[in-house]
Amino acid sequence: MRVVKDAKERRKEILDVSERLFCMNGYDVTSTNDILAEIGIARGTLYYHFRSKEEILDGIIGRIIEGIERRVAAIAVDETVPVLERFTKAVLSANVDTDVGNMVLEQVHRPQNALMHQKMQESLLSAITPYFVKIIKDGIRQGLMHSDYPEEVVEMTLTYANGAFDDALDIPEDVRRRKVCGFIRNSELMLGMQPGSLYEAMIPMFYRS
Repeated sequence: MRVVKDAKERRKEILDVSERLFCMNGYDVTSTNDILAEIGIARGTLYYHFRSKEEILDGIIGRIIEGIERRVAAIAVDETVPVLERFTKAVLSANVDTDVGNMVLEQVHRPQNALMHQKMQESLLSAITPYFVKIIKDGIRQGLMHSDYPEEVVEMTLTYANGAFDDALDIPEDVRRRKVCGFIRNSELMLGMQPGSLYEAMIPMFYRS
């Protein structure tokens, strides 16, 4: 007997199954027929939610970004945690180092998916920037940081880091290390902080343990 599910539940099921198949078999190898067979739905039902496999991937990216935003938001508002510790945790929670996340990154880093890559970056930055701004403003109120332009500092910092240190870039380690140190020091200058103040908080952005 055919199981009738509401639109929200069916969309989630399509994304869940697609994530699993993409990670298990590879995005390129997996076809919409594979997804249809796994779920047991008609093609028309799939097309009601997603017109193509690319739209399914876009939906998976959206879910990843929503999850990151929830994690960063929860950290940003927890004022029982010191500002720099919150900053570090927020940075770490913005990583997408999961099977699904790595699969997505592999796809968006391909030259033919440059527009999707740009869209993902813009969506992620738009989602998490307000929460990093809150952390910075808390640091300013506590006298740890000094800036008349916290929003702009966060936007410039995240935008530059997202582009200059993209995982797809082939940067020699000595050059990368210098860029990282220069980036952190310049961030400290923008926030009126002493040398070394942000090193421990920002280094996880570039070197995962």
